[in-house]
Amino acid sequence: MPVFTQPMRITDQVVLGEGKPVLFSGPCAVESFDICMEIGSTVKAEAEKNGFSYVFKASFDKANRTSSGSFRGIGMDKSLEVLQRVGKELGVPLVTDIHESCQAAEVAEVADVLQIPAFLCRQTDLLLAAGKTGKAIKVKRGQFMAPEDMQYAVDKVRSTGNENVCLTERGFSLGYHNLVVDMRSLPTMRQFAPVVFDITHSVQQPGGQGGSSGGQREFAPFLARAAAAAGVDGFFIETHPEPAKALSDGPNMIPLHRMADFLEMLKECWETGNKYSGFKVE
Repeated sequence: MPVFTQPMRITDQVVLGEGKPVLFSGPCAVESFDICMEIGSTVKAEAEKNGFSYVFKASFDKANRTSSGSFRGIGMDKSLEVLQRVGKELGVPLVTDIHESCQAAEVAEVADVLQIPAFLCRQTDLLLAAGKTGKAIKVKRGQFMAPEDMQYAVDKVRSTGNENVCLTERGFSLGYHNLVVDMRSLPTMRQFAPVVFDITHSVQQPGGQGGSSGGQREFAPFLARAAAAAGVDGFFIETHPEPAKALSDGPNMIPLHRMADFLEMLKECWETGNKYSGFKVE
């Protein structure tokens, strides 16, 4: 099966799709500067130890929460300020979501990677606005999208002249409150662009707790190992010192104190998958 030819350049030192796995990781949302720094500094150290390039992740606005009463964020301006401080103090690139076209340019002044949420992956104006910033664009596959159809999202971004784009797998909806990962989607989408596997959202149960989403983090290691062995270019993991107290998506987060062992496992599986990446049965 063909493989993409254009990697995604995030910075001069961090490139997705050139042989070194990239880890996008942090809390689900910007809760505070202190929480972000605690998580970012811990994950950065473990990522470097295990041979990952690291990009700090946190959302400035959780615009797609199940309930209107759920935590969305501390405000766009305050969140972007926190992200900027974290990136500067840790010396790492940043990724955060945008939900509207009008947010692209402002967020691009802070973030190195703009993430397009899964629910919005077909929104042409959003993809074009993101692409026009010139920043790296990370598009999540919609829970309703066939993997082969994600090539059109890639094409929309590249139509702006921006070649720095990747795709992210996070499972598809099967029934209610349930996501399933089809591992065939990974090589399918890698034909079009580098692929990141979103470990923690793949075990999410959307709306599964009534007014909020649930999750089955106990399955995260199994899906992570399978995706690493199947072959991907990076991983997305949300983590928190106390997932039960996290203000968003706690049920599917990896506890921060388990990240060291988790990344060690992940790297070993990724190296095995990479070793056999050229194996074919034709």
